[in-house]
Amino acid sequence: MKDARAAAARAIAAVIHHGRSLDDALAAPEALPADPRDRGLARAIAYGALRHYPELALYRDRLLDKPLRRKEADVDGLLLAGLYQIAHMRIPDHAAVGATVAAVKPLGRARSRGLVNAILRRFQRERGELEAAAAADREAASLHPAWLLDRFNRDWGEAAAAVIAANNTPAPMTLRVNRRRTDRDTCAAELDAAGFATSPHPHAADALVLAEPAEVTDLPGFTEGRLSVQDAAPQLAADLVDPQPGQRILDACAAPGGKTAHLLERCPEAEVLALDQHAERLERVPEGLARLGLTAETRVGDGADPGAWWDGTPFDTILIDAPCSGTGVIRRHPDIKLLRRETDIATLAARQEALLAGLWPLLRPGGRLVYATCSVLTQENSDRVSAFLAAHPEAREATPAAAWGETAVAGRRIRPGEADMDGFYYAVIEHTPG
Repeated sequence: MKDARAAAARAIAAVIHHGRSLDDALAAPEALPADPRDRGLARAIAYGALRHYPELALYRDRLLDKPLRRKEADVDGLLLAGLYQIAHMRIPDHAAVGATVAAVKPLGRARSRGLVNAILRRFQRERGELEAAAAADREAASLHPAWLLDRFNRDWGEAAAAVIAANNTPAPMTLRVNRRRTDRDTCAAELDAAGFATSPHPHAADALVLAEPAEVTDLPGFTEGRLSVQDAAPQLAADLVDPQPGQRILDACAAPGGKTAHLLERCPEAEVLALDQHAERLERVPEGLARLGLTAETRVGDGADPGAWWDGTPFDTILIDAPCSGTGVIRRHPDIKLLRRETDIATLAARQEALLAGLWPLLRPGGRLVYATCSVLTQENSDRVSAFLAAHPEAREATPAAAWGETAVAGRRIRPGEADMDGFYYAVIEHTPG
């Protein structure tokens, strides 16, 4: 797709009408223009339109005389792309309208040219009235669905507004320095010399935060395995696991392998098993490790059903990066607000319970289990850990005090945006001997 706006429209439609993730919609080589500037524009429009979807949908619905037909999904995506450009991008209105209308041709929707032109020009004329309507609408004003707002208010109280504001702000690009091959200061100097300004993260010892996002392959040291892209919050897992030489460590739900890699960067002498039930996703783990000069055993298996894959040898430490709602990473993945449903949370909580129950017997007495999610919902976090502790008298919470996050009923939680981190949750559980 050569046209940036047409590419954005198709990606937006893929999420809204076909339930695909935005990353997946943009992943195909033909999904984006070849020119880096056009590729960047397409991404900016697609991510921005989905971030602002509740607001833009209100505009669209009020401007259309009748709903679009199901087969006009890409036209819907193009309207949202055009509305986003006018409302939120620093593109002159006439240029945004002209280029968006022209995009009907590469979309194969030439007959919709008049409709797209009329809707966008009407928005220009009625913008003040429509923006007032959006400001008075709870979902449009907050850019979140009502069920998620209710959850944030219940779980975070006065801090809910900060959670919502952070979700609506694009996240920085954070790097993880491979201390097997370099150190953070040296890496920062190398990046600075190449024109990429960074700052050291205050809580994650291996993290550098880029002042501006960049194409990862343009960063000196990436291809050579000196750095990777990973938010600072998941990097804290390595501190809590604290891998040591000779330890047998299980990284459950390991794909795509960022935490496995970080554990081995910290201690390549540890014996790390990367487990995931999805074979296709697990294939990415050794690929990523090879770039970093690392190796680990990988195994396809379900942590909730260890009888199918466990060899009977206990683990010293188990890391469960549990499947979750992803509500802590909405600022990176705004499509979560459209794809996730409230009914999903109970299903995810049941899966998290099954993983804790299934993997706990694999931990040696005196060993440590680290439970983590990128969710900010209590039902997936401290509720799960509290219930587990209540059912297992041999389990003791041992989550350490830290400069990051805040103490939850059990474990520690990180608010999205805190110290430029994604929303995250950690709990450390020790298996008491005897």
